[in-house]
Amino acid sequence: MDELESAGMLKNDARLIILIPALNEADNIQAVIQGLKGRIQTEIVVIDDCSTDQTVCLAREAGATVLPLAVRLGAWGAIRTGIRYAQKHGFGLVVTMDADGQHLPESLDAIIAPVLANRADVVIGSCTDRGSAARKLTWRFFRYLTGLDIQDLTSGFRAYDQAAISAILSADTALLDYQDIGVLLALRKAGFRIVEEPVPMCARKNGHSRVFSTWWQVLRYLVFTLIICISEVTLPIRKFQRVDS
Repeated sequence: MDELESAGMLKNDARLIILIPALNEADNIQAVIQGLKGRIQTEIVVIDDCSTDQTVCLAREAGATVLPLAVRLGAWGAIRTGIRYAQKHGFGLVVTMDADGQHLPESLDAIIAPVLANRADVVIGSCTDRGSAARKLTWRFFRYLTGLDIQDLTSGFRAYDQAAISAILSADTALLDYQDIGVLLALRKAGFRIVEEPVPMCARKNGHSRVFSTWWQVLRYLVFTLIICISEVTLPIRKFQRVDS
């Protein structure tokens, strides 16, 4: 708890903010926010991707700041919206979490500790046990294709420092659609230090995955990610200066 209790002032006077992209998560969102509020006192922002249920109302009732999108942008577009809000309001450390309850508030310590210790610019909460055999095979294929030494390529539980925040808001990541492999490739190519921290995760309590809800969505994801992987090998990515204490 020491890291969390002092998270109001991080390296270079950075402040912590938690971003939660959400789409039709009325069954889960309040429990997620309340769990976080019981763990840390900081701003929690829900970026609503045009939900048609009570996600917005319930998130506000639970005490979160809600950014309702006018058009559906997808998970990565929602996260970039939240990161732009974080930068505008002077937050220097961003933690992204899913709205379905899979990511545990107790793991926040592990996620932010490497950034606080200046050992990493980007931290991924890794839980390879949650992957099916097919997902693990897919991870292995993309690790081979990209050279990324990261076990959990699709975890949305991440921490970004101030320089990584600026990189994410650059044009280099604007059209990536998915936040996982493409963003990791761009950040690695830009020279950022990326580490994994093992964390436990829960099964989704209600509903289903928005990305892998149908076989068509799975195929689209795989094709899109493959194109990103190939293009990232050849496209130039500009360097960003890390913000060190």
